[in-house]
Order: sequence, then structure tokens, then C-alpha cells
Amino acid sequence: MSPPPQEDIIFRSKLPDISIPTHLPLHSYCFQNLSQFRNRPCLINGDTGETLTYAEVDLTARRIAAGLNNIGIRQGDVIMLLLRNCSQFALAFLGASHRGAIITTANPFYTPSELAKQVTATKSRLIITQSAYVEKIKSFAENNDVMVMCIDSPVSEGVLHFSVLSNADETEVPAVKINPDDVVALPFSSGTSGLPKGVMLTHRNLVTTVAQLVDGENPHQYTHSEDVLLCVLPMFHIYALNSILLCGIRAGAAVLIVQKFEITTLLQLIQKYKVTVASFVPPIVLALVKSGEAHRYDLSSVRAVITGAAPMGMELEEAVKARLPHAILAQGYGMTEAGPVSISLAFAKEPFEIKSGACGTVVRNAELKIVDTETGASLPRNKPGEICVRGTKVMKGYLNDPEATERTIDKEGWLHTGDIGFIDYDDELFIVDRLKELIKYKGFQVAPAELESLLIAHPNISDAAVVPMKDEAAGEVPVAFVVRSNDSKITEDEIKQYISQQVVFYKRINKVFFTDSIPKAASGKILRKELTARVSEFLVVAN
Repeated sequence: MSPPPQEDIIFRSKLPDISIPTHLPLHSYCFQNLSQFRNRPCLINGDTGETLTYAEVDLTARRIAAGLNNIGIRQGDVIMLLLRNCSQFALAFLGASHRGAIITTANPFYTPSELAKQVTATKSRLIITQSAYVEKIKSFAENNDVMVMCIDSPVSEGVLHFSVLSNADETEVPAVKINPDDVVALPFSSGTSGLPKGVMLTHRNLVTTVAQLVDGENPHQYTHSEDVLLCVLPMFHIYALNSILLCGIRAGAAVLIVQKFEITTLLQLIQKYKVTVASFVPPIVLALVKSGEAHRYDLSSVRAVITGAAPMGMELEEAVKARLPHAILAQGYGMTEAGPVSISLAFAKEPFEIKSGACGTVVRNAELKIVDTETGASLPRNKPGEICVRGTKVMKGYLNDPEATERTIDKEGWLHTGDIGFIDYDDELFIVDRLKELIKYKGFQVAPAELESLLIAHPNISDAAVVPMKDEAAGEVPVAFVVRSNDSKITEDEIKQYISQQVVFYKRINKVFFTDSIPKAASGKILRKELTARVSEFLVVAN
């Protein structure tokens, strides 16, 4: 007789669940308390000082929804935002939500071929961009019946201007019935392995992930209406989109939009606008700690520094605490497919003491379990295994990829993150490793499979593998092990140039190591850990 099935050991927040209005569309939820702060600053342009109040943002979003309808954008259509950080990004996103349309976000530094792949995969009908990037997509758009719109001038022939949307009559917004499970955002992620995939995030998903931070996990502590939130992280990334922009709007806070990271400018803006909550990635924290300028500025307004997208080491934690002794330092853990999972800025009446290196406790209204990577058995405290997450925060699935969806979300609704961690006896989460193949460059995802497919397509390369190499500034950089084709004399520089012409800067190959073969399992899967362990050995030989 077989033993009874083991019951899952499920970890939850230290705080009780809250009621989340997941029946509301995202825009309705974000502006639910508009009457309380309609005249307060909502979006501040760090470059120009231009400020939009909550009333102005709400009105413009509704005008944009009407404008989208006027140019033929229907419910369920996809719009690509190809923008640096700017007010128009937020306005277009909220306007699309009103219209029942879907926003896919793309890095403006992507190459034309990377952009073409994403536009094709999402069937985007409109690309909203800046004049600096029009040439990257104009030819493809013309040949594929995709509208292009510019937020600035000059506007070339055949390109619409953003004012077509923002000057529309808000009373002409068509009535749209939005289902909580309708997709509203379509960012791209490589998941645990493979090529970048569209992540279908619904109104229910994003309402949940915002509520967990603003209404639940840290009521009046994560952010509130008196806060000024720094948004220097790219809004096309889910971290800034969800945890800064949408959370800030829900809370009635002011969002200070910074288009580009430059340490001295950043310090000036923190002082000028009295920033209270600064969301960073570890490389920005490193720049802050190492800056010889920081002591010249008054940073005393900062009450919380929140980091995410990549782990921050204990030494860096201690250094930033010394630099900003008056601020609480919090690490968050999350992913595009499930939003924030845990955060070390959890308050009831008093702040919980969080250990250095921990990502904090599980957010409210979510479940987490740790499973053995071999058996799938649920593990108790202090036993490392794969982190799995469940709740209404978990994505609907990957766009047009049911197989990848099934590999990531099991039949019980658990999303397998590909990260290895454990929960200790104080219910705090620690990340110790990852199963996923992703390389994290300053928080950006680099999918080895994407670079490998480009390398293998080269006639002078017969096989290749891409793995991470540690880097102080970036965290990790991609390096390639390459097997030359017969009689090929291709050089490292030629390979680097070949790749750099096809991908965004953070995906470029940092080093090339030539080898006779790529180690693989019997299944054909590349043994990446074996190659990663050999990187230092190859570096010694190269030097």
C-alpha cells in the first residue's frame, strides 16, 4: 500500500490577508481615491520640472482612451511603448487600460531586429515612441501596417503625433466591459529558460500586486500620499511599472520621473524634490556608495531605500546603511510573472526586524512553498529548494506558448520560479541560487538561448554556449564558449562585433572562450554549471 500523499508546507505573510478589489479594472483601482488628492502632484518631470496633478493625469488618460478609439485601436489590441522614462509613458499606459487595450513595453535601446520580433509576436497595431527611435521601426512598421506615433517633434511623414491622443474629447470614450482576466500588460521575460516570451498580466494580476504593497503589506509604510517616489529605473521594466508608478498612483504619492541615470544629477534631484522613497537596483546603490559627491547633498528626506531585480550582498547593504543611516533599507524579491513575492519592509504597528541578506517575508494574499528540485516534495524551514508561488498575482500565462506556461505553472496553480531559496524560522526568505538560466546584467535579463541561437547561426561557428561571469559593476555579464567550424579562424573581436550588431548593449558578449566541445547531458541540454565553473580557469589562461 503506497503512503498517503504529503501535504504541502505553505508559507504566508506574518500579517493577515486583506480584501483586494480584483473586480475593478486597473485604472479604476489606481484612481479609486482620486477625490482625496486630485490637486496633488502626480507626475513630475525631473528634467524640466513640469508637474501634472492627479486630476490632470486622470483627465488626460481618458482623453487618450478616446484618441485611441479615434485612430482605430479596439479592445484587446496591442500597443507598444518604445519610450525612455517620461510622463507620456504613464499616460499612454493608463489610457490604454481605459480603452481595454494591451500595452507591451520594449527597451528603446533594442536593435531593429529585436523590436521587429516583439512587434510580430504581439501583433502590435501601434508603436508610441520618440523621434530618436523612429528610424529603428519605421520601415518595418510601414511594411506591416503598424501605426507609429511620436511624443516629440520633429515628426516625419506618416508618423502621428501624441497630441492626436492627448487632445481628444474625453466624453467620447466608448463604453468598455473589462473582465478581471483580460490582459492589460504584456512585458517580455525569459522565464526560467529559453527565449524571451510575452508575459500576459491581467487587470486582476496587477490590481493584486499593487494592493499587496500599498493597501496590505505595508499600510502607509511602503508608500503614502505624502511621499515623493524616485523613478529612475526604466518604466518598461515591471519593477518600475508596478512597484513605483502604479503603486505611487494608487497611494496618491508624487512620482519623480528621471529619464536617465547619472549620479550627480540624481543626488541633485533627491535634494531638490525631497525624495522619500528611492527604488534602486544594486549597481545604482554601488554608484551611490562609491560616489565622492553624495556627502555634498542633503539626502535626509529619504526614509526608505528599496532594492530589487538582483540580490544585494551584505557588504553593500552595510555600506548603504552607513551612507544613509536615517533610511530603512529593504530588499524585495519578485519576478515579471508574479510581481513582488516578498519584501523586507513589512510593518504592522512596529517594523519587523529583517536579517541582513534576507528578502523579507511573504507578501499578503500570496502563498509560497519550497520544493525539492529532484522529487518535488514540499520542504520545511531552513531547507533550500525551488521557490514556488501561488495566488491571484500569478500571470495568466505566456503569450502563444502553452508548453512554456505548463512548464512554469503546474496544475495546482503553483508558479515555479527557477530560484533556489529557503524560509528560516522567522519566516524570512533567503535566495541562495537559481535553477533558471538567466544572466542578470544590472537587473536586466539576458537569455543565454537567445545569444546561442545567434552564435550558432554564424557559418564559422559549429556550437556555442553562453553563461554568466561575475562583474562588480553589472553583477553578471554574458560570456561565450565557442566551437569553431572546421578550418575557421574567426576571432573573439569578430564574434563580439557580430553579436553587438544584433542585440541591445547589455546582451553583448563580454568574453569569448574557444573550446573543442560544449559539455552536454544525454538529453542534449548544455551543462551550464560546468562551463560557469570553468570561466575563471579560462580567464587565467587568457591572461
